[in-house]
This record gives sequence, structure tokens and C-alpha cells, in this order.
Amino acid sequence: MTAQGDTTTRPDTETGVTDTGTGVSDIETGVTGIVITDHAAAKVKALLEQEGRTDLALRVAVQPGGCSGLRYQLYFDDRSVDGDQVQDFGGVNVVVDKMSQPYLSGASVDFVDTIEKQGFTIDNPNAGGSCACGDSFH
Repeated sequence: MTAQGDTTTRPDTETGVTDTGTGVSDIETGVTGIVITDHAAAKVKALLEQEGRTDLALRVAVQPGGCSGLRYQLYFDDRSVDGDQVQDFGGVNVVVDKMSQPYLSGASVDFVDTIEKQGFTIDNPNAGGSCACGDSFH
């Protein structure tokens, strides 16, 4: 997926995800161990419809990188890999790969749209800390 405009409004591998450290209400739980709020699922669904791609899933992953050692990745994906766990949240398939599952167990993804910021946020109880910019954790 190519980011267009303000990348913080789209799931993207480079920007738009911060570890908020705050709780999230109105969530659905899934077998992936990650939870996606209704608001986040609705935003993902709207983005997929805007792209005209109902065949894509939202992949949530953890990769090495960033100031603190690990970085979140959210992106649309059409592939399936051995060990992937898939869960439906409000008509959106959310995929977590085998290596990311332990890091994301109990984490919640939300979408915020306020005057201060707009984008996807991740509240992760497994994060021991994060960098000042909020893009990475350890």
C-alpha cells in the first residue's frame, strides 16, 4: 500500500502508530490476543472500501527497529503465512504473524481523531517502555 497525504491517518509501515500507554474502551477480543476497537475496525473498513480492496487484511506486526529496539507495523496484506492467526473484527480480518504474537498479546489498537492528533494507536501491556517519539518500544 502506498501512503498518500497524511500517513498518520492510514495503517502504514512507516508512521501513524504510537504506543499510548492508556486504556481503550469498547473493544472486541480475538483469538490473536490482540484487540481492535470498533472505531479502529470501522476506520480500517472505510480505508479498504476507499481503495476498492475487500480482499485485503490488516496485518499487525512487530519488527526490530526504532530508538527502543522494536517497532509496530500496520499495513494491508493479501498474503497468508504459516503460523498467522486471523480474527474478524467488524468485517475486517486482522492478521498477526507467529513471531509477533507474544509481543502483541493483550495489546489493543484504536483510531483517534481529535484536534491534537489523528491516527492508529496501540496500547501494549507488554511494552516495558517506549522512546520519546512513541514510534518504538522495548
